[in-house]
Amino acid sequence: MASILDPSIPVKISKMNQRVCWRHPALVERGIDQTRLILEDGGAEDREFSFLVIGDSGSGPHLDHHPQRQVAKQMLPHLEDCRFLLHTGDVVYQVGSREQYPRNFIYPYREWLVGGEDPENIAFDQMVFRFPFLPVPGNHDYYNLPWLYSLFVQLTRPLVKLTGRHFDANVGWHGSKVGDAYARAFLDYLKAVPGAGLAHHLDCHYGPWAEGRGGLRYQPGEFTRLPNRYYTFRYGGIDFFALDSNTINDPAAVVEDSLRQGRSLRLREQRRQIDQQRQQVVAEINRLSPAHPNSREQLDDLQAVLDQIDEIGLDLDKQIHHRPGKVADIDQLTWLRDSLIASWGNPSVRGRILYCHHPAYVTEATKWNQGQTLAIRRNLRWVLDQVVAAVPQIGSSEPVVDLVLNGHAHCFEHLRTLDTGHGDRHIHWLVCGGSGLSLRRQRPEGDDLEEADLIGDLDGRQPQKPVASSELFVGLSGYNRERRRPYSFLRIDVKGGTTAKFIVTPHICERYRGQWQEYALEVIPIG
Repeated sequence: MASILDPSIPVKISKMNQRVCWRHPALVERGIDQTRLILEDGGAEDREFSFLVIGDSGSGPHLDHHPQRQVAKQMLPHLEDCRFLLHTGDVVYQVGSREQYPRNFIYPYREWLVGGEDPENIAFDQMVFRFPFLPVPGNHDYYNLPWLYSLFVQLTRPLVKLTGRHFDANVGWHGSKVGDAYARAFLDYLKAVPGAGLAHHLDCHYGPWAEGRGGLRYQPGEFTRLPNRYYTFRYGGIDFFALDSNTINDPAAVVEDSLRQGRSLRLREQRRQIDQQRQQVVAEINRLSPAHPNSREQLDDLQAVLDQIDEIGLDLDKQIHHRPGKVADIDQLTWLRDSLIASWGNPSVRGRILYCHHPAYVTEATKWNQGQTLAIRRNLRWVLDQVVAAVPQIGSSEPVVDLVLNGHAHCFEHLRTLDTGHGDRHIHWLVCGGSGLSLRRQRPEGDDLEEADLIGDLDGRQPQKPVASSELFVGLSGYNRERRRPYSFLRIDVKGGTTAKFIVTPHICERYRGQWQEYALEVIPIG
């Protein structure tokens, strides 16, 4: 029985477009750019500022501890001098449902919210942030819940409790409804604005930003909505580009015709093995008792393995049932290309940061060579190659963007690309996906990533070449009683000057032998 469903890319695009009334005549007539966010906090012109980064956080409490809340509390002192928080996706687990927002988002981040002193009275679709919270959607924010699985989970809860077993699927009766809960929580959900009130809504919340074009005004403490599932904003001379990587991660883009038949057989065998592993993990969970203190974190780890197995299964399914064709979300990719070219042509812009959920480069054991990872890499290269070709001033050793921030892999990692032969060369990549759910290990192959000239040549027919190197990996380590769980968030300080310079400080909240320890790692200078 399937435990989660991932809607198709065309369905995700269509549903999200409907919710924000994408290219509605009233917005087109006013010259409103539905990808432009205007952060009105009074400091957008400051050349020096700081911000926070988290990702993969929305887990809710574990059996006897709450990593997400622990990280949130560790960030509180930084709210005094940081300007905003970027979230790299998977805001709410397990399936992005509206019923999970109170426990898995509103309660742990209550200090971010207006009325947060009384969090039980905050509706998930009426949140107003006193401290700017700027997310992108993750895969879990889009997942649907099969009704048969939901029924099974709810009906078996009394039996599970009676027998003393512990199988917390972290789901209720509903899924995300193709990202509807995320859209209602964070986006300017224009579909719900009555037709007669649309003009007034646009007058109140949209304003000019450049060259006669309008954008959505983000006013902390008053109106804190995002214009679209992908968007851009400018702060302190830095252009930020937020992407929805869920619609540009189709593994079909990296599977070549000549490899399809043999690969399909091998992928189906891997899928069968994954199903067997899932059955074994569920059996192990049912043998443990949550009443025994030594079993609680072991149960947490096993449930994390189930989540990991389900994601691997979905990635395999995407490859097994792929359909040849063009990238579904070409509109987003061309928007990113054109926006980056325009950014490079603007003398007031001194740096660029891109953030999205799925990483293009990572050495975490479960994600480094997934079909989706390689698809993101290929699609970003398609964009960045065109930017390099269109902007003569980008030198051969100069990055197109200064930083790329991702989640999805449950760890913190700092990587640098080498001379890849593409526009993604010499870029710093920060993976921030260890802010509350389970943590994962680095792959045993180590720090250096290689690839064939043909991305997707998993048969090893092409010669391998180095493309990236991991400079720091912080994830799950140790075993049994010596297991360490270093959850993390980032503080990034942007320095003044004509060129972009950043100081990245990873902050760690580590659980070890049932105790918490907070510390900061050595700073990472970039630029």
